[in-house]
Amino acid sequence: MTAFTTAKTSNLGSTHPEAAGAAIAPAPCPPPKDSRQRVGAWMRQIQDEICAGLAAADGISQFCEDAWERPEGGGGRSRVIQNGDIFEQGGVNFSEVWGTQLPPSILTQRPEAIGHDFYATGTSMVLHPRSPYVPTVHLNYRYFEAGPVWWFGGGVDLTPYYPFAEDVLHFHQTLKETCDRHNPHYYPAFKAWCDEYFYLKHRQETRGVGGIFFDYLDTSGQLYRGPETTGAAADYGRQVGAVGPQDWEGLFDFVRDCGRAFLPAYRPIIERRRGIAYGDRERNFQLYRRGRYAEFNLVYDRGTIFGLQTNGRTESILMSLPPLARWEYGYQPEPNSREADLYETFLKPQDWLGSWQAKAAIATPVQ
Repeated sequence: MTAFTTAKTSNLGSTHPEAAGAAIAPAPCPPPKDSRQRVGAWMRQIQDEICAGLAAADGISQFCEDAWERPEGGGGRSRVIQNGDIFEQGGVNFSEVWGTQLPPSILTQRPEAIGHDFYATGTSMVLHPRSPYVPTVHLNYRYFEAGPVWWFGGGVDLTPYYPFAEDVLHFHQTLKETCDRHNPHYYPAFKAWCDEYFYLKHRQETRGVGGIFFDYLDTSGQLYRGPETTGAAADYGRQVGAVGPQDWEGLFDFVRDCGRAFLPAYRPIIERRRGIAYGDRERNFQLYRRGRYAEFNLVYDRGTIFGLQTNGRTESILMSLPPLARWEYGYQPEPNSREADLYETFLKPQDWLGSWQAKAAIATPVQ
């Protein structure tokens, strides 16, 4: 797990419209002169706030910090929590790096950055709770500068094993309220992009119940700049068009609000589910579904692939993987079981907050 990710061509072979020859968006307005210092300081601060909140929720374990330096420029702080009351293992990373040129995987997406020095900073997190009733969760917020271009990216998503309707709705409602304070189009666009990104094509299922995801967010006002030009996120972006006005300060405020929305979105779920008893059946299913998490991170995750291909810090990159997982050939859940309910209802993109039909279908979990 790296504290920032990079874009790449789609695993289906499609490319970003800019890379395919479409018009390149105008360069965004220049950022403030102290942009790097301000964003880097905030990324450290949100790492501190999240770690403090999670350690308080766990009640037993504390985060251990491992500071590191990058020979090419920059470094970071990796913080890990293990063997706690809530968290079997989890990590919250901060990194701030710079160099002479972005890798080709980004330059394909942002050719305006070719030949320019770059700066990148971000905070990322993956938590693997011990209880099968407490969901795994992922967060990543990042910032890039390279010559005339800069952008924010990131998001947060929830991966339950035994999901509850009220948890899913609370998580998404918290994110929607955060997005709506800045632009009413952010949540529907970034929710659809999250469903698209956290999708296991080889399994034909989502990784979890989603959240929000965005990238290349700058003053152009484009809501979607991803590779799937015929998907729901792209369709919504075309329908709405450019949104605005947007400036660097407003977008930085949005990212800060998103980061601070994490604990209110996740901690109530911990408190509701931490005391539910479970046995071998639930634990084995959790480990089986963790295998899906590992598959996504090793096959599709941009940050993991980029970090491993560019000789990044392996321990920090792979901190997103679960401490234990299992695979079972040809597994099928029992009909009308909680395990089957996960597949039949929750691992499909849904309008969680707007579809009463979806709410009714998940209101009373199958026992």
